[in-house]
Amino acid sequence: MKRVLTVLVAMATIVGALAGVSAAAYAVAGLAEKYWFTGASRLSNILFLMLVFVMIIATLLTIAERKWSALMQDRVGPNRARINLPGIRNRSLAGLPHILTDVLKMLTKEDFIPGTANTFLFKLGPILAFAPVFALFAVVPAGPSVEVFGHRVDMVVATPDFGVLYLLAIASLAVYGTALAGWSSNNKFALLGGVRASSQMISYEVALGLSLIGLFLAFSSVQLPAIVGDLAVAGADATGQARYLWRTEGGFDFGLPAWGFILQPIGFIGFFAASFAETKRAPFDVPEGESEIIGYFVEYSGMKFGLFMISEFVEVVVLAGVTTALFFGGHHLPFGGEWLASQPLMQEHGWLYGTLLGTVFWVKVVFLIWVQLVIRWTFPRFRYDQIQTLGWKILLPLGLANVFVSGALVLWDPSLRALAVAGLLEIGVLMVLTMTKQGTAEHGAHGGAHGAHGHDHGHGHDAHALPSHASAASSH
Repeated sequence: MKRVLTVLVAMATIVGALAGVSAAAYAVAGLAEKYWFTGASRLSNILFLMLVFVMIIATLLTIAERKWSALMQDRVGPNRARINLPGIRNRSLAGLPHILTDVLKMLTKEDFIPGTANTFLFKLGPILAFAPVFALFAVVPAGPSVEVFGHRVDMVVATPDFGVLYLLAIASLAVYGTALAGWSSNNKFALLGGVRASSQMISYEVALGLSLIGLFLAFSSVQLPAIVGDLAVAGADATGQARYLWRTEGGFDFGLPAWGFILQPIGFIGFFAASFAETKRAPFDVPEGESEIIGYFVEYSGMKFGLFMISEFVEVVVLAGVTTALFFGGHHLPFGGEWLASQPLMQEHGWLYGTLLGTVFWVKVVFLIWVQLVIRWTFPRFRYDQIQTLGWKILLPLGLANVFVSGALVLWDPSLRALAVAGLLEIGVLMVLTMTKQGTAEHGAHGGAHGAHGHDHGHGHDAHALPSHASAASSH
């Protein structure tokens, strides 16, 4: 019960913090528009969206992952670091002092560069691994456009015409960081890790792009704000994911929203799996698999190593934000959005309306981050051939089939209702297959346990037998 209460208090604290920072972001953006110049809110958005939200969340994930993994495995998490001040010197403070110790260690540790390494490219590798990932969030809308202090405020850094194509182009640059890190180290093990990482990232970029084409066909745009959409206001119809496929009549709007994961469930699975593989985190962490290969940044130390580490957590945040915008309605509520926007309080105080929906966006992001942590600490590492098979033989054909089916359904029914029916059927089939596989596995495990019990006359020694490769992996 104490652990449940701790989790609930932590969740309430997170939501409160997200709401507070969202309110500050809208307030500062409105002041910038009022007292500086038109478009100054984009500069404040860089500060809040990218430096405050993305970087602070990524930094906190370094401790959150350790805490969550300890919670999943029923063990004590990080609690050794202390701050030697009266009143708190004997308190673990939820493990937060470990963040400070990690930062100090990265900044003060010796910056070692191999004597035979290419110095310029060796230093460039961590920058190319971090900068493109960090820049991806610039086109993600993190809240609605509202009036603050009499000026229009857009909660996004940039809205280029090429939209999602910017994401695909900039994300591909991260390949150079891993390749240069491995090659410039002049270390054969690092080179092998860099080649493996590069081939994995390039393989999944194909499936990543294909998974989004059905979404572009459905919304006739590649811009993230257009895909997220706007509510029905001043007689104009709702657009993007703000519209309803079916809805009830009345003052309170309720219905089935045109969210991306409903219209494109296969596209969502392909995008999420391919993006997860791009992060090179378990179960796709074979470029750093200690049991079989040494990572591509084995020669890095100090803050250069820290850039590689923090870039993975930034990727987790960016992936959650992009997935929210593309497939989960962005900042929109699943229902009741038009009713909320029509309330006099929300119309009079745009910053309050923006704060509420901005908090909705970041709550979705935090939820998808949690899903990624669950996946990372649930599934074992895939073999390299399994990763290539998933990318080329499963996700690629599924993406191609999804493009043809989505295009035909959009041409047949531009209202997207036929596409939604097909999407709901696909979701149902996936759920049935998942439950069937789970039931079969549980039945097989149950029968195998009985067989081992009978064979060992109640001792069950065979249950502890492991294949040689599994034993080797566990030893590492």
